[in-house]
Amino acid sequence: MKVLVVGGGGREHALCWALAASPLLTRLWCAPGNAGIAEVADCVLIGAEDVAGLVGFARDHGIDLVVAGPEAPLTLGLADACAEAGLRCFGPSAAAARLEGSKSFTREVADAASVPGAAWRHFEDAAVARAYVRAQGAPIVVKADGLAAGKGVVVAASVAEAEAAIAEMMEGRVHGAAGAAVVIEECLVGQEISFFALCDGETALPLGAAQDHKRVGDGDTGPNTGGMGAYAPPPVFTEALRDQVMAEIIRPTLAEMARRGTPFRGVLFAGLMLTDTGPKLIEFNVRFGDPECQALMPRLRSDLLAALLAACDGELGDFDLRWADLHSLVVVLAAHGYPGAYAKGSAIRGLEQAAAVPGVQVFHAGTARAPDGTVLANGGRVLGIAGTGATLREARDAAYRAVDAIDWPEGFCRRDIGFRAL
Repeated sequence: MKVLVVGGGGREHALCWALAASPLLTRLWCAPGNAGIAEVADCVLIGAEDVAGLVGFARDHGIDLVVAGPEAPLTLGLADACAEAGLRCFGPSAAAARLEGSKSFTREVADAASVPGAAWRHFEDAAVARAYVRAQGAPIVVKADGLAAGKGVVVAASVAEAEAAIAEMMEGRVHGAAGAAVVIEECLVGQEISFFALCDGETALPLGAAQDHKRVGDGDTGPNTGGMGAYAPPPVFTEALRDQVMAEIIRPTLAEMARRGTPFRGVLFAGLMLTDTGPKLIEFNVRFGDPECQALMPRLRSDLLAALLAACDGELGDFDLRWADLHSLVVVLAAHGYPGAYAKGSAIRGLEQAAAVPGVQVFHAGTARAPDGTVLANGGRVLGIAGTGATLREARDAAYRAVDAIDWPEGFCRRDIGFRAL
């Protein structure tokens, strides 16, 4: 089978790496890809949001399956455009992708499905939103209603911080049109978990859970990022909790989306808070997490391509997923300055030595290759170093041994990934 993966980050490298191992695969492309992805797939210079360009390429090259990595092309209608062109696409329709594209839509669906979550209100007027915050007090959560590249959420410790977030989003438009409206939510307390389910519109299979590290600094300090590391499986997330989440959150949501005439096919990513009264929904995403995907793929023993095809074809009821009895842990290497301003173009050395560490896989996120073959930093989050082991401690030790083999003075990482469990 011929497959086109859309995207160019660490998540897409992990997907390409897993798909490349499938006996069903005959050729793999990635658009636009990166320096690491180029080692396992043919990279084509088509942007992830260029829906027409992607569909045209897939049609011209006889692609059997398009796999969407990031959320943006899905909210722009990539799956719909593929369907119109007679192409199979792994990912939800634009109508179903609203589960990530609109925070208020997610809350409406969750309420209709009786999914446990935070109390919330939707606002299109900044003054009214500020008055609500003053009445509720802090801590409180302010979210841009639309897509904000993972940066549209502020957990405000004070009323003043919440009011500042409202001003930045709704009046300063720091996130563009995504912040024209905001959702303000109760601040849930507990451990946060990323849970993934493979869905075919009617049936959902658990894809596993991971625990992400959003803050830039050790000890969960500093500003939020796209994710500085992750590990799987989280010890705190038991099989009983998994079954509870499937029964109370995933399956009711799938049923409600089908009832609305917008069945969800693809990966449903539930951000959960494990509260004293049980797991509650924070938000939905409609794709694999990044860096959680880099922690999940090394543990998957089933054929990923076969699983994605089963989801596309409505055959998950007859499918089963097998996982290795391993722990995995991913450390993200980022450019100095991230998540603020950062420089591109610095050389990264020692990648071969890092990849030679037993149990390690190096995933590229923001990289490019110079004409002389040198790997260059080309983004904020640049590499994901994934270690596996019989225990989480072994996985962590392998990952950091590989990190220490990399020569990149312009980069940094957190040194405490996995600290909640270890």
